[in-house]
Amino acid sequence: MRRLVMWDIDYTLLRGGGVTTRAWKAAFTEVTGVEWRDTPNFGGRTDTDICTEVFASHGVTDCTPERFFARYVEVVHEIRHEFAEQGALMPGVRAVVARLADDPGVVQTLVTGNVPQVAAVKLAAFGLGGEFDAEVGGYGTDHAVRAVLVRRCLERAQAKYAESFHPVVIGDTVHDVTAALANGAVAVAVATGRTAAAELAAAGAHVVLPDLADTDAAVEALVTSG
Repeated sequence: MRRLVMWDIDYTLLRGGGVTTRAWKAAFTEVTGVEWRDTPNFGGRTDTDICTEVFASHGVTDCTPERFFARYVEVVHEIRHEFAEQGALMPGVRAVVARLADDPGVVQTLVTGNVPQVAAVKLAAFGLGGEFDAEVGGYGTDHAVRAVLVRRCLERAQAKYAESFHPVVIGDTVHDVTAALANGAVAVAVATGRTAAAELAAAGAHVVLPDLADTDAAVEALVTSG
């Protein structure tokens, strides 16, 4: 059975340097006419979930997430050059992704809280994208709950490839770990975000890595764990 490796993006593959936060604020004010005053915790959450919180905390009742996302995506495209200028790939990512791309027993995709268009822009900024089957990914527009994104991704992959997969989720937050466990997936956690390794382990991660700098260790965790 092949492995479906579902990558989180932010602080797992890369850091965006605050570009999307700035885009959120600009698009929100443009679309709603309300000044931004309360920045939520974005870590590990879906854009749909965050959008619901932001609308509620700012008293917005006459706008839909779809309308906001349309402008948000446009703003991200307008400032997409800033990702490469102010962000960076996380340590070891390029080597690990390349190794997995050469493994016929692995399909790589994305499970991310980002909307799909923004996910694509972030990856392209660092020369990534072709290694992932983005078509079967799970995205922040699919559902507010991250565990549902993992399930949708697995369903899409099984439908496209007409085979069952051994699912693996890799991410940097407790949300990534719990979403994996809710779907019977192997949870590989990297302590490259704001969540400590001990907290990731306590959440039930099967493997916790400090980062992906050790290519052999990272690949082994992704292709043999569970």
